[in-house]
Amino acid sequence: MLGDARSRRSEFDIVTPQTRERTEMAEATTILDRVATAAEHRSIAESVGWHDAFDWATIADSLAGSTFGVVAYAGDAAVGMGRVVGDGVKYFYVQDLAVLPAFQGTGLGARMLDRLTERIAMVSPATAFVGLFSTAAGTDLYTSRGFGPGDMTGLFRLIEPAPRDDEQNG
Repeated sequence: MLGDARSRRSEFDIVTPQTRERTEMAEATTILDRVATAAEHRSIAESVGWHDAFDWATIADSLAGSTFGVVAYAGDAAVGMGRVVGDGVKYFYVQDLAVLPAFQGTGLGARMLDRLTERIAMVSPATAFVGLFSTAAGTDLYTSRGFGPGDMTGLFRLIEPAPRDDEQNG
């Protein structure tokens, strides 16, 4: 194990009088080792403003292709999620790490990220490459957990599906 998330402190973990109640809420959460359901994913994603970030018609299939994930619960409610995609051996990408606004700034995102990276360390037989894309708001969290730009530039491209002949596929 890479270490207990509570033993690593950052500005995300500092308890002030203003954040004490929220921090206690976050510490009362349970983190489950599983990928969020499509309904949980959509609810959490939309709560952080990711309304148009996904093709909701295909999200269940996308989630099923995940290597593994975590879901944070407070009582009966899913309040955070994260997942990893990749080959399960060398290359891993943190995807869709999000926390309900009421739980943001409490260390819950850091705890979920720590759990995902601990699981990567458990399954990878050699040094793993772990990448991610971040919103501007998430950058401090990721850098506090050792992520950085390195000597590469992250790029991406959106590719539309090829036309399909229903007779050939049916």
